[in-house]
Amino acid sequence: MTIARLSDLSDPALARRLVIKVGSALLVGPDGVRGAWLAGLVAEIAEARARGQDVIVVSSGAIALGAATLGLEKGGRGSLADAQASAAVGQIALSGLWAQLLGGHGITAAQMLLTLEDLEDRRRYLNVTATLTRLLDAGAVPVINENDSVATQEIRFGDNDRLAARVAQAAQAHAVVLLSDIDGLYDRHPRLPGATMIPLVSGVTADVQAMASTDSNSGMGSGGMTSKLQAAQIAELAGICLVIGNGQHDRPLARIIEGGVGTLFVPRGKAGARKAWLGGRLKLKGEIIVDAGAAAALGRGSSLLAKGITGIEGIFSRGDPVAIVDADGTVLAHGLCEYDAAECAAIVGLHSSAQQAVLGYAPRSAVIHRDQMVLKS
Repeated sequence: MTIARLSDLSDPALARRLVIKVGSALLVGPDGVRGAWLAGLVAEIAEARARGQDVIVVSSGAIALGAATLGLEKGGRGSLADAQASAAVGQIALSGLWAQLLGGHGITAAQMLLTLEDLEDRRRYLNVTATLTRLLDAGAVPVINENDSVATQEIRFGDNDRLAARVAQAAQAHAVVLLSDIDGLYDRHPRLPGATMIPLVSGVTADVQAMASTDSNSGMGSGGMTSKLQAAQIAELAGICLVIGNGQHDRPLARIIEGGVGTLFVPRGKAGARKAWLGGRLKLKGEIIVDAGAAAALGRGSSLLAKGITGIEGIFSRGDPVAIVDADGTVLAHGLCEYDAAECAAIVGLHSSAQQAVLGYAPRSAVIHRDQMVLKS
């Protein structure tokens, strides 16, 4: 049995573990924290827990709260330094708020601040998994945010949509609910005439991606529909459903689950745990460009051989994650390379029989083995 409709999100047998993402504009309004709204959401979380469901919260809002306290312009996003300072101040208020409200229902809140590298590095990713598992087993509700006080542009998620999906992977959740400022995915920009919301999506295809808009209506958050679809792709690799729903209403979870208002993304399949982690990575060390023959072979489940490579981009070492792209730059797969960049460049286009003379040792069976590769849809 799997999740097939929004109402299934309240069934512990189908959705035992939920990740709920709360955007900045939902939590913080022009006059400060939207206390009554947040109290209603926390009551819904308590109801889910009473049904026997585990809940993880991914909460934005630290930068907005800190900027208000420090009196910084542009919501604290005028510069990286402003954002980091705002996050350092606001995170104290944010965690205290969640702890107080959850505590009112007899629930213990646990704070976790993560950076991109915590989930991109395999060992650190597994450490996050272990911590989340122990907290949930102990009855706590983890409240997670990006550690914006130390994250720089090069090592940050940039939005909590993708962070929520990666956390769901690490926690082996069954569903992610992205509470935003829109009812769901529309077939075109929702302000355009004739725009229609799509209630069910089976896999994030190129046609689905074409519907996305990068707009964020509030101007306070950092995500848009593009980041939400990227989050859906990350979740799909792990066989996790994802929901986009409007959090602006009172008791937003009830409106989504009982009222059936939202878009449910149902995965077409599920990769293994390691491949799901690899395919969900946001930072890659380089690119390997392949010809049409190699692209077709990858689609049939083959490993990547040097014969089909036409070029190398970037600097990477053996074991680093790289993208495999075609001549048009379309990403075909992510994989862990068996050679460093210089070795790859030296054997571009060579048959295996000619590689030993160039490398100085017997070549490996493939540049990227199919077991260390995940195809992109």
